Amino acid sequence: MMSIYDIEYNKLCDSSELSNYKFIKLNLEDKDALQKLFEENNFDYVINLGAQAGVAHSINHPHTYINSNIFGFLNILECCRHHQIQHLIYASTSSVYGLNEKMPLTETDSVNHPLTLYSASKKSNELMAHSYSHLFQLPTTGLRFFTVYGTWGRPDMALFLFTEAMINNKPIKIFNNGQMVRDFTYVDDITESILRLIPLAPITNEVWDAQNPDPSTSSACYRILNIGNSNPISIMKYVEILEKKIGKEAIKQFEPMRQGDIKETHASHTALEKLINYKPSIKIEDGVGRFVDWYRNYYNV
Repeated sequence: MMSIYDIEYNKLCDSSELSNYKFIKLNLEDKDALQKLFEENNFDYVINLGAQAGVAHSINHPHTYINSNIFGFLNILECCRHHQIQHLIYASTSSVYGLNEKMPLTETDSVNHPLTLYSASKKSNELMAHSYSHLFQLPTTGLRFFTVYGTWGRPDMALFLFTEAMINNKPIKIFNNGQMVRDFTYVDDITESILRLIPLAPITNEVWDAQNPDPSTSSACYRILNIGNSNPISIMKYVEILEKKIGKEAIKQFEPMRQGDIKETHASHTALEKLINYKPSIKIEDGVGRFVDWYRNYYNV
């Protein structure tokens, strides 16, 4: 199977299975290549999920976050501005809620206390998007994803790391001695939500109150939305579900809280459901099961 590393840089590739799908390997920081891509294609909508992600990685590699998430996102905004994009949807993160402890976390909450440069860079994306919505009438929707998991997941995420370790009889690291709670959201719920949002570009909010400003919307064509399951579970319950699916007990190695981690997340998805008549609903047991089945099949284990 061809990997991303086998594909030539800046070369448009067709799919042998999907006639309307094309792929090109580019860096968001490559302004000239990105501009050329927009010039040669008549895009109507842009969904920007590309970024340098991960809380722990940002502690020791801060420059990669600025390059990708700030300079790269600026290039996306500029291209969208100059090519009359009808709706820009981009990935933010639940990490922007930082020190907030009032649950559930809602889009109207303040996000002025990020814990890492990663979360600060994603809040910066939201601010940058608002300025372009205001100055150039570019409709933008920022999506705060809550602990996305599922098939083809990132290998640095807990589910991938836990599954790989358990199948190979190696210990799993459980931070904060297991006293962590996450609002896990299955990837299919994420994609379904995005698909429904594409034609629903935000418009000017005529009732937006500048005296009592709601940070999730604006007098510009701008919005922020949570996408989360709104059913948080403890990490220990998560491991228990995984143990049942794999059929063996995990070798647990308890560790202290990692720098920059948030102890608990719990998404309010009221605004999302009202807008698209859909809410993430795949149960954690089903989602974990699907991932393990995919992992065993993909790695033939």
